[in-house]
Amino acid sequence: MKQVKHWQDPVNAVAGAWLIVSPWVLGFQGISPAMWTMVATGIVLGAVALGATFVPKQWEEWTEVALAVWLAASPWLVGFAAMETAMVNAVLVAALILVLALWVLVTDKDYLGGMMNRPAH
Repeated sequence: MKQVKHWQDPVNAVAGAWLIVSPWVLGFQGISPAMWTMVATGIVLGAVALGATFVPKQWEEWTEVALAVWLAASPWLVGFAAMETAMVNAVLVAALILVLALWVLVTDKDYLGGMMNRPAH
């Protein structure tokens, strides 16, 4: 079995699974915009993170960054900022996703690390 290149990717896959179940665990399944935002984002995040786990590519990390930005802004964009539990869940999970994806991007020599070795003009 191939070794996982970045431990952060399976953690982001778990974060995706959390997003899918969080409306029921935290009790906001009745708030449709929040529930569907979490479920849809969780499915996409889980798929991207699993892809990054098994076939790591830089674009997957950037997709996770974009998903984190979307998730952090979603309470205000979709209209569930007044539901504190859902809003806090979205923002905290977004922060986790963002930190993990950026961590991979800045520490993997095959990603941004290659840009740092370019000669100055």
